[in-house]
Amino acid sequence: MNYFDILKISFQAIKTNLIRTVITCSIIGIGIMALVGILTSVDGLKMYMAKSFSAMGANSFKIRNKSIAFNLDGDNVAPKVYRNITYLEATDFKKTFTDNSTSLQYLGSGASTLKNKNTKTNPNIMVLGTDENYLENEGYSLEFGRNFNLRELQHGSNVTILGYTTAKKLFGSDFSVIQQNPSVKIDDIKYNVIGVLNEKGSSFITTDNLALIPIVKARQDFAQGDPSYIISVKNTGEDSLGTVVDKAVAAMRNVRKLRPGSENNFDIMKSDSISGMFVEKMGMATLAGFVIGLITLFGAAIGLMNIMMVSVTERTREIGTLKAIGATNKNILSQFLFEAIVICQLGGILGIILGVSVGNLVSVSIGGSFVVPWNWIFLGISFCLIVGLISGLYPAIKASNQDPIEALRYE
Repeated sequence: MNYFDILKISFQAIKTNLIRTVITCSIIGIGIMALVGILTSVDGLKMYMAKSFSAMGANSFKIRNKSIAFNLDGDNVAPKVYRNITYLEATDFKKTFTDNSTSLQYLGSGASTLKNKNTKTNPNIMVLGTDENYLENEGYSLEFGRNFNLRELQHGSNVTILGYTTAKKLFGSDFSVIQQNPSVKIDDIKYNVIGVLNEKGSSFITTDNLALIPIVKARQDFAQGDPSYIISVKNTGEDSLGTVVDKAVAAMRNVRKLRPGSENNFDIMKSDSISGMFVEKMGMATLAGFVIGLITLFGAAIGLMNIMMVSVTERTREIGTLKAIGATNKNILSQFLFEAIVICQLGGILGIILGVSVGNLVSVSIGGSFVVPWNWIFLGISFCLIVGLISGLYPAIKASNQDPIEALRYE
């Protein structure tokens, strides 16, 4: 018999034992689904994080008073807290650092309620006090209306620019009403709406549940005991971002009156460095998902081998008949080995479809995009081939070594 005949007989045997084939394919499919699904979810999470931090802008950075709230370099090391950046220090920095676009930010509230007549939002609106450069530095554009003017910023006027989701909740999809200078109440304080931001989607860094007001007004209406201000800097000159960061550090040290050689008591937060650290740490999640998938696949391989052994026992007379009409040990070995490989590949295809679907369901649910993990798909197919060879080899050898006389007499 040639290999085509052997493969044909293998498919006939698979069709004959359809229920067993379906069960075996399901076992393999679950193993591959776990492997591909976990790794696809991790890839989607990586893309989501990269998308979130890229919202800060690849050519910008922030100066903060303390270390970021999460620790990426040591699990048992608490983030170091520095002295707050005062309003005077923030404004002094902006006055001296004029070669690039500099914006001041003050978080007035993270859970405010906005009202427009009988319509109101949930108490989850972030009210941010800022200035004329905020939109440029954060990568926003205006969907409708205008930016703050200098007079409004200097006098702390009661004006606001709404995030896309906030404006849609209060005014619907038609923002032309903004031309009529409507007013909204932010925590029962009346503000005139002058603009609506473009939609960016919610992430770690950005949100559309937002209301911007002049920073002077935010300090009045949302006064805090010892607030800290964030300074955003966007590189708009010809220098590299690294050079601008060095200049900003020097300027901030002067503002904070730090002595030469002393440690910086402020943080520089760059989107690319943070996303890079996240991707590096996510490598461990990929490894963990890979190991979990392999363990599941190992269990599936044991199940497949057990089912193939049962199949060999049940088909002993068939083996004797094939040998009686001229099939060699190699032909019998190839037949059962092909059966195991084909069953594995069918289960693998099922597992890949389910794994990609489940993985992308997780990815999309957290705000990521649809991912086609070709590398994990090819890896899954390769593993199915290896599992088929390993699981089918011993049963195939046992089948090929059957004595034809004893096999024909088997009841």
